[in-house]
Amino acid sequence: MEATLKKTYSFRSLCCRNCAKIIEREVSDLPGVASSKVDFALKALTLELSGAEIPASLPARIESIAEKYDSEIVLKKREPESDERKERFSHIGLAAGAALFAAGLIFTFPRPAEFAVFFAAYLSAGWKVLFQAVRNITKGRIFDENFLMGAATIGAFVLGEYPEGAAVMLFYQVGELLQDAAVSRSRRSIAALTEIRPDYANLKIGGEVRRVTPEEVGVGDLIVVKPGERVPLDGTVTEGRSSLDTSALTGESLPRDAEPGSGVLSGSVNQGGLLTVEVTKGFRESTASKILDLVQNAGSRKAPTENFITKFARYYTPAVVLAALALAVVPPLAVPGAAFADWARRGLIFLVVSCPCALVVSVPLGFFGGIGRASRAGILVKGSNYLEALNKVDTVVFDKTGTLTKGCFKVTETKAANGFSNDEVLALAAHAEGFSCHPIAASIRDAYGKEIDTRRIADHEELPGRGIRVKIDGKPVLAGNAKWMDSNRIARGKAAAPGTAVYLAVGGTFAGYLVISDEVKPDSREAVRELKAEGVRKAVMLTGDGRAAGEKVGRELGLDAVYAELLPQQKVEKTEELLREVPAGGKLVFVGDGINDAPALARADVGVAMGGLGSDAAIEAADVVLMTDEPSKLAGAIGIAKKTRRIVMQNIVFALGVKAVFLTLGALGLASLWEAVFADVGVTVLAVLNSGRQSLLRPGMGQSEKRK
Repeated sequence: MEATLKKTYSFRSLCCRNCAKIIEREVSDLPGVASSKVDFALKALTLELSGAEIPASLPARIESIAEKYDSEIVLKKREPESDERKERFSHIGLAAGAALFAAGLIFTFPRPAEFAVFFAAYLSAGWKVLFQAVRNITKGRIFDENFLMGAATIGAFVLGEYPEGAAVMLFYQVGELLQDAAVSRSRRSIAALTEIRPDYANLKIGGEVRRVTPEEVGVGDLIVVKPGERVPLDGTVTEGRSSLDTSALTGESLPRDAEPGSGVLSGSVNQGGLLTVEVTKGFRESTASKILDLVQNAGSRKAPTENFITKFARYYTPAVVLAALALAVVPPLAVPGAAFADWARRGLIFLVVSCPCALVVSVPLGFFGGIGRASRAGILVKGSNYLEALNKVDTVVFDKTGTLTKGCFKVTETKAANGFSNDEVLALAAHAEGFSCHPIAASIRDAYGKEIDTRRIADHEELPGRGIRVKIDGKPVLAGNAKWMDSNRIARGKAAAPGTAVYLAVGGTFAGYLVISDEVKPDSREAVRELKAEGVRKAVMLTGDGRAAGEKVGRELGLDAVYAELLPQQKVEKTEELLREVPAGGKLVFVGDGINDAPALARADVGVAMGGLGSDAAIEAADVVLMTDEPSKLAGAIGIAKKTRRIVMQNIVFALGVKAVFLTLGALGLASLWEAVFADVGVTVLAVLNSGRQSLLRPGMGQSEKRK
């Protein structure tokens, strides 16, 4: 298999989303590049290279492609000439243009002087637009917003409409300034999450502590986390006690206590005492790295609405340019008495109004805001396509253990049979489960409370979803669920108490059973209630536990259906069956936390994993990760998705509606260039500000929060 290498570059001054998509496409075609993704929100370019090293010419070729579309897009690794000076110069030019424009309106000048004043204002404010339009034309890119603004404003000056020509450029640039500010705020909202990235680790070697990069620390190494420092890697506390601020990871402000034996997550902040931590995961597998990877790759998975807008703008712009040209030229040639100047003015108004900036920028900005808002609430959405899919959830399928319940099992009943004592049943069950990692096995060993004598155990075999076959003191022992007993033709009693029953047989004789109970999470009932309030039609639970235990939880939570005693492959089969029952246009969400849930998570329309206690396989297979392990956060994610969808649709309807009205008025000669400015710049600014509302709203938790 050919080796691949992943490399990320950062851009400066990436302000055009359309340019970002073109750069992404052209960089993908470079030799040695397997794929490329441009994240507009974080101004990042992620490459997958088909070789084990970076070609020496690659950075220069990337810069060449980027600069072809915008001269100010450069790789961050190269020091810019002076970003601050350029920005300050641009602002000074805009201010000078505004001053000259005001002077032209206030004072009366002879016609030549009036032209000079307004044209100076025009050049001061819009030189960058004109330069970029000419540059793009030389590169073969004609139909963009720079061309639209340049053609419309120069045309206004040719027709003698000096104030209008200067005004269009001036207000367009003011709109661009406000738009850039809104985009920057959205970027900061998402980029703020990168603050969880650790800069260093205090590696403990013998009696010495040395500061190193997190990548240099291996699994099993000891690191020291001082008060106020960020935990650089996942691990287990070996010495010290403290409180950890995990708000950047989970969205929860309540600190978590850390003591010897406690697990700690990278990205959390040590608020108290000195901690010594044994590293359990390398840097690339740590929680902070995975969260950053999820967030930074979210922008590469576009929602259907975003894809539509991108394609729409690609064909819309040249279409309206040709329509404006036809509007300016055809009527004077075809209609007797039609004045060329009048129809040319209408064509210019048509050009100004038609600029698609409001759609191209505000729609993805709305999704950025939604993903950022969800992240602040401890909900990681891996792409805007999944955020949009959450608007159409019809059925939610839950795993039980660790998802709706705490996964903290306790033996609540022991029942012996056929001459065995309760103590014998517990001891035999504990030894049978001596090598198992299952939480139920751990609860049986905890109830036994003594050390497992491994010398008594031989021929241990575990069958997932069924049970264990083993020899204890030379006797064959079976421990597992009812199906396991029935498949081995063991005549058994039946557990009456609710919970998960583990049956035991020794030498083919039924010896008794243990009942293990799990506690429902405090907010599971609230989760089901809020999901119903959000419009979810059906809430279902799939579990490998016994029917009695599953149905007890189902009744307690108000679930619509419970399917129990399922093997991992049967969970996938049942998920597919439920998928077929979902109405057209609806979506099925599967929520789970274990390795055995990964296939069902991948099969569902949207897979949701528990990020705090969930397995790596489940988190990898999922499309959404709930960092606090609270199922009620799913309702919060749906609420955020619906809010995002409303904002995006508001922008689309508003922008297209206003433009349609003013395009019609302009074509009929009932709109002026001043009104055209509002229809373009005003609509863009309002749509962008509307998208920015996401970053101002506090993280929501579903329907109940929206009613407040």
